[in-house]
Amino acid sequence: MSMRMRKKRNFDARMEACGDLLLAKGAGGILNMKEAAENYRNLVDFSKAFGNDNPVALEIGCGKGGFVIALAKETPNINYLALEKMSNVILTPMEEVKKQGIDNIRFLNIRAECLPCYIPEGSLDAIYLNFSTPLPKLGYATQRLTHRNFLEKYKKLLKVGGRILQKTDDRDFFEFSLGEYEACGFALENVTYDLHEGGNPDWNVVTEYEQKWVERGLPIHRVEAVYKG
Repeated sequence: MSMRMRKKRNFDARMEACGDLLLAKGAGGILNMKEAAENYRNLVDFSKAFGNDNPVALEIGCGKGGFVIALAKETPNINYLALEKMSNVILTPMEEVKKQGIDNIRFLNIRAECLPCYIPEGSLDAIYLNFSTPLPKLGYATQRLTHRNFLEKYKKLLKVGGRILQKTDDRDFFEFSLGEYEACGFALENVTYDLHEGGNPDWNVVTEYEQKWVERGLPIHRVEAVYKG
């Protein structure tokens, strides 16, 4: 029996205090699928949201936000969208961004399925998929974030030449993803089954989850899937 995450103390007031960072929030934190199916649209104006016209990248499943926060601080000339479907989870990185005064991160409290309802077509330079749930059970393939159903959505949101940058510790999921990218016309670059062989690359921002696996000597798989248009 799964345990539900306990709602954070003073949750509503704390969410309201971070409201300027939140660009999209569905009903109860998750946009109703029926509403999405009925062609709901509330496209974000990135120039207005960030106050500039810098390139925009998206992380799907930001969790506690360690990755996107580190990346945003390293590359202040890029704007970042951090998507997390669970309201109780997204509050943590929102408060950290507010505390640190980071001005190039905004948040989406929605499901990945609903991205086309909020993100303009051809507007993203990159999409990050860091250790997405592999969903190995039979019949769950269509829910994987690298299934072709999702990839076709991502293709519409990416600029030509835009990239999906994926990291995972699950080899079966990785090989499934490689096949889906190729089936959807993405070009595969920088494919590795052991990202940390010889040490962590200087450019790689290590997630908390990733660090645990590396410390145990287990390989991290990574690929860049390029949308050629």
